[in-house]
Amino acid sequence: MDTVTGSAEQEKVPVNNAKSDAELSDMVLTSEGQACLRSLIRVWFEFERDLSNVPIVQRLESGRLSKSDYLLLLLNMRQQVIEGSRWITRSASSFERDYADVRSEVIGHAYDEHRDYEILEQDFINAGGKAEAITSARRNTGSEALHGFMMYRASQPNPVDMIGAMWIIEGIGNKMANQWAEHVRQLFATDNTAKFMSYHGEHDGEHMEELYRLIDRVCHSEDHLYSITRTAKVVARLYLLQLEEIDNENRK
Repeated sequence: MDTVTGSAEQEKVPVNNAKSDAELSDMVLTSEGQACLRSLIRVWFEFERDLSNVPIVQRLESGRLSKSDYLLLLLNMRQQVIEGSRWITRSASSFERDYADVRSEVIGHAYDEHRDYEILEQDFINAGGKAEAITSARRNTGSEALHGFMMYRASQPNPVDMIGAMWIIEGIGNKMANQWAEHVRQLFATDNTAKFMSYHGEHDGEHMEELYRLIDRVCHSEDHLYSITRTAKVVARLYLLQLEEIDNENRK
């Protein structure tokens, strides 16, 4: 596995050309797209507030995360990461001919991230975990719910609402991952245990730029606005549940 992980990492060259929030907002031109963007921003602020109250995130952001906490965090994040390319690819396959351009964007996104779990696994091993522990771990309750919802929505015809799901998932990488990686580096006094977070902190700005373009492309009606916002809200809640269950299930 080390050899495969190494090749995956070599393909991921850091970039620093992400646009600011204001520049990204200027990319959304239609009135429907602007309304959708405002709605998604509200969902994000609520999610960010609730995320800061999740116990394991509180310990991470306050510098109180233990090494065993970090191993549990990676172990439980892996299932969402490894399944991510599956629901993204399923979304792509569900877009019909009139959305061929959207399908192409989504396929490219899946290609970019379909082996990211290998970097996460290597972080786990570098932090002192055993490879068999993370590769054999089962999904926690929140991860099961998140995966089931994602695959269900991704299987619907022309699932434009998955833009809302990607808004939450990519937003975490874009806005949270770099500071989380810095906390982990301080915990372990090394750079080789937070490469997954660091990579997403560097690259998810590009993916957010794609989302801004797609908002204009796919949000054409009140129904689209409602479905995109609703899916963002559901994914936000299930992502929180996934993290909350790390402590809940570890106490059992």
